Parts: sequence; C-alpha cells; structure tokens
Amino acid sequence: MVSLTFGYSTLANRLANISLPDLSNHPEWDVLITVQSGNEDSPKETDLSKAPTGKNVEMLSFPGVGVTKLRNQVIKNAKGKYLIFSDDDILFDEKGLAEAISYLEKTGAGLLLGQAIDETGKLRKAYPSKVQRLNKFNSAKAATYETIVDLEQVRAAGVLFDENFGAGAEVTYLGDEYIFICDLISAGVRCDFVPVVLATHPAESSGSGWGTDRDRIARARIFDRAFKGNRTLPFMARFAFGLKKLGKGLSLGTFIRFIFKR
Repeated sequence: MVSLTFGYSTLANRLANISLPDLSNHPEWDVLITVQSGNEDSPKETDLSKAPTGKNVEMLSFPGVGVTKLRNQVIKNAKGKYLIFSDDDILFDEKGLAEAISYLEKTGAGLLLGQAIDETGKLRKAYPSKVQRLNKFNSAKAATYETIVDLEQVRAAGVLFDENFGAGAEVTYLGDEYIFICDLISAGVRCDFVPVVLATHPAESSGSGWGTDRDRIARARIFDRAFKGNRTLPFMARFAFGLKKLGKGLSLGTFIRFIFKR
C-alpha cells in the first residue's frame, strides 16, 4: 500500500525543473505529476518527454491553465494514504516528512502545515515555535508545499481547491492554500501547524509581494471567500492581517484600501 504521494502540479514547459524525491528506500512512496499546457491545446509531446520518470512515477496531462485544477486532479487520483502537494521548484526533506506522517498517525489530524526553508537553509517566514491548532485567523500564510493531508479525511469531507483562486486565475491568483484549509476547518477536519521542515523552496515566490494594487486587491478578496456567508469576519481578518504588514509592504493608505478592498 502506498503511504505517501508527492503530488506535483506544473506547466508543461517547466517539467524539466522537477527534482524527484529519492524513492529508492521508500517503496511505499510514489509520485503523481499533473501538468497543463497553459492554453486550450493539450501539452506537446516534446514538453512531456522532458518529465522525470521512474518506478512509482505517474503523469497526467491536461489542456488549460489554473494550478488549483491540477491540485484537484492530484486529490482525485493520488494513491497514497497521505499526500503532500508540490510545485516544480521544491526539494523535500525526508526526515521532516517522516515526522509529519508520524504526527498525523498519532493525532488523527487531517492536515499538517509545516515549515519550509530557502536555498540557504533559512526559514522562509516567521513560523510559530510550537504546535498550534489552525483556524481561519492563523493560517493565511500557508503555502501548498508546506501542506500534507490525510487523503481519506479530505475526500470524506468533499473538500477540493476552489478553482477561482490560485495561479492562473485572472484576479484572485493567490490564497488557494488558505481557502483549502478554511474549507477543511469548516468541514470539521482537524488541521494543525507543526514546526517541522518539510521542504526547500526558493526565497522568492508568487506569494511574496505586496507591490502592486493587483496584489493587494487579490489578497483582500481572499477573506470574503474564506469566511463566506459572514459580512463581519472578512473585514476583521483583513484588519488583523493588514496590521501585521504595516511598514512591511503596506503604508497607512494602502492598509486602509486593503481593509475596504480598494
């Protein structure tokens, strides 16, 4: 039985960037690569031929664009008891993954949010120092490659990624990981942060900046979806989240515009 699936999602022209984890000592681990063309046509065979291959490695290809569509294909097709999501520029920490799986097995949690480091070995962001139960106010900085889930619980809850968010979406091209966690919490699935390093990811990423109106507006709209059906909590969440960014990407004026989605 497969215990862990590494679920990669990428564009066809980036397949060659993937560095697979070493599966040689783990016959109970496998890899599922989901790939999109980035347009209405199917991925080209010349691009697909550049994908990494090996024992226990499977690839599914699709036309179109939108990373959350691929993440959902991973959830639907993964064979492992546990699943960790990945982009094409991730390196995984074998020891950290083993610790994460052990934690999930012992606690029965349905999702574990861990840590990632950059190329220098530095933690990519300020993480809590202790285990924390996740809620809709403390999980907004989640990254997909920090996330490992119990597939049975996710499928039983009927939770998938919202395909209106994430890379490839025209306006709300951020926040898909956070919304996924919020939906699991709403479904009654236990989600925990654990200070264990799961992966290495380059220091710069799509979730790093606040530099444009487009970034700010996209981030502001995420909270409406995370707290869907509630008029007050999205406002409170924008205030709390934006307050932490004052002077760190947000001026007072942009902070106010962020709160009111301007």
